[in-house]
Amino acid sequence: MSTNTTFQATNPSTNELLDGEFINATAAGVDEAVRKASIAFNSYRKKDKESIANFLDQIADEILNLGDALLERCHLETGLPLGRLQGERGRTMNQLKLFATVVREGSWVDARIDTALPERNPMPRADIRHMLIPLGPVAVFGASNFPLAFSTAGGDTASALAAGCPVVVKGHPAHPGTADMIDKAIQKAIKACDMPEGTFTLIHGNSIAVGEALVKHPDIKAVGFTGSHAGGIALFKLANNRPEPIPVFSEMGSTNPVFILPRALKQKGEEIAGGMADSVALGVGQFCTNPGLVFAQKSDALESYKTAIKNKVSEFPAGIMLTPGIKQSYDAGVSRTLEINEVDDFAAGLNPESPNSGTSRIFKTSIENFLRNASLAEENFGPSSVLVEATNKADLLEAAQSLKGHLTASVFGTDEDFEEHKDLIDVLELKVGRVVVNGYPTGVEVCHAMVHGGPYPATTAPQSTSVGTNAIKRFVRPICFQSYPKVLLPEELKDDNPLNIWRLVNGEFTKA
Repeated sequence: MSTNTTFQATNPSTNELLDGEFINATAAGVDEAVRKASIAFNSYRKKDKESIANFLDQIADEILNLGDALLERCHLETGLPLGRLQGERGRTMNQLKLFATVVREGSWVDARIDTALPERNPMPRADIRHMLIPLGPVAVFGASNFPLAFSTAGGDTASALAAGCPVVVKGHPAHPGTADMIDKAIQKAIKACDMPEGTFTLIHGNSIAVGEALVKHPDIKAVGFTGSHAGGIALFKLANNRPEPIPVFSEMGSTNPVFILPRALKQKGEEIAGGMADSVALGVGQFCTNPGLVFAQKSDALESYKTAIKNKVSEFPAGIMLTPGIKQSYDAGVSRTLEINEVDDFAAGLNPESPNSGTSRIFKTSIENFLRNASLAEENFGPSSVLVEATNKADLLEAAQSLKGHLTASVFGTDEDFEEHKDLIDVLELKVGRVVVNGYPTGVEVCHAMVHGGPYPATTAPQSTSVGTNAIKRFVRPICFQSYPKVLLPEELKDDNPLNIWRLVNGEFTKA
């Protein structure tokens, strides 16, 4: 690892270096951060639910107290518009406060009690009680495309802290100044709420070595990651090759296939085309839910759809991408797509006006060519999408069956369409974490029911979600207490239910 080397953030709009130098963490620095988290875990995990909930609320309040200076620094480091960042700040605060409500209510611990049956024949049953407890210190990796909501105080951090786990964040090197400001807000919340030192630590690093050292540290018990497939798999392998393997919750992107069924295409094709163009270009395509694949059957309605989307895309200005590296990768992906035989460069937006601007692109190919070229189903992070022309219903079904794991799938259709394509819906349920009907995949609501995950290669943990309140369950494990003295039982499992939470008692949910 490097020794106290520094780096600076780059303004993607100008490629100029920004003020502020940030120190790459050393091996000793990583070790110190994790060991402080490990010490903090001993007391933080025992905090009562109201204290942890208040802490999460306080973090949100301290983020707001940073004011416009946070948004302005984030804008300089990412090129994202101030309006977008204001909304993302709200989302970051809201998810912290949402997890606070989950902690206060308390039933998320999944308390289960099977009381003793000493008279049961042929074998008596002991008193057995179950709940979820925190794993330990969690490593979180900041995301490039969400400098607030999926980074320092983002969903991974919020859910881990809510579960009772201290967090060590490896900030994304593209927006270190933003990360530093959020870190200061969290440290203020730690002091205000009398949380142990080490409950949260930010470390910087613009090299792979820093992240490797963090994941390999024996006191880290889980990893949260949002980013590229290569990065997510590298961390997954590191974690599984440790003497003590640990879970890695990597969300690694997706092409989020969209199926437009015949009647919907005929009735609303031009309207769907307009929304699809907007969805592809939203945020310069730098969302993991960007619709990178669209399937529809050949027809006059499809021709009208194609005309509409081509006309709209041609008017889109190029947008500034998050980093020079992301821009280079996007352009390389466009070039690789165009090298595939029988792929038509169907529609393009306006040419870029700055070095890191990305141009919206729509490619077109046949279903036969799509099935021959697996790379067409791979994500190209940026504002591009591939329109695949099918001949019949069987083609759509074969395309769906050929897909690997994705975060979302969207289906546009009428009631009659859905009745005729039940088999397609059945297949998609096995391919994704979220099925969207008559809507676009971009936009992920932070709520109790949301699933932002999916089968591999979209994630390394298809049983989990990185958005929504179920994300808390990534950072816990079940424990069973058998024949425990009442005085030693956690509050959640005591007979009189002092926390007034929902529990499964002898097979029935009750607050009694």
